[in-house]
Amino acid sequence: MNAIVLSELAPQIQDAIAATRQRVAALHGELIRWGLVVWTAGNVAERVTVDRGNGPEPIDLFVIKPSGVPYEELTADNMVVCDLDGNKIDDGTPASLSPSSDTAAAAYVFRNMPEVGGVVHTHSTYATAWAARREPIPCALTMMGDEFGGEIPVGPFALIGDDSIGRGIVETLRDSKSPAVLMANHGPFTIGKDARAAVKAAAMCEEVARTVHVARQGGEIHIIPQDLVDSLNDRYQNVYGQH
Repeated sequence: MNAIVLSELAPQIQDAIAATRQRVAALHGELIRWGLVVWTAGNVAERVTVDRGNGPEPIDLFVIKPSGVPYEELTADNMVVCDLDGNKIDDGTPASLSPSSDTAAAAYVFRNMPEVGGVVHTHSTYATAWAARREPIPCALTMMGDEFGGEIPVGPFALIGDDSIGRGIVETLRDSKSPAVLMANHGPFTIGKDARAAVKAAAMCEEVARTVHVARQGGEIHIIPQDLVDSLNDRYQNVYGQH
């Protein structure tokens, strides 16, 4: 793939990227708001797919947080734009501004799950505690049936640095209704149709992780039968809310 230069792209593509950078920068504030991250940990990524206007194949990119930059310093201008191989495009940001260490993982998810438009990673306390035990969060709450369609599964242990984490996410979630996976000894990753949906899944993942943990301290928890979970999930996904 030839190097992509943002200034050489069609105006509608530049506009789509600019709008996505604004959304992704703002959504990092939601991670703070819901207490899902500390210091510079965690990130939000969102896909950008736009018709080039001069050929049959659309351009497929994504926007992600820069590595190691404090949340209070995040702006649309320092969000990093990458291609689906995880390479930073020439978008006018300083060469020293590198993308998140989870870029390879997000790129792998976007390449292999075309229905996914957003990927989020946090180290939220309760969900990460379940990941440290390598224990799925059992579906003992109706809100879990609604949002996750069953338990929140555990993915394999993988090191940061290549697409190993991305492979684990895809292998675990490809045939699951859950938009969240607890990567072993690491923490939660969530997916969604866009970045906002993935952020919501991250907030919900932490909420149910905390609630089920607290419930278990008081005694036995009771798992909801899968047929009832399926009914809850269908209603929530297809009937609940505004359409």
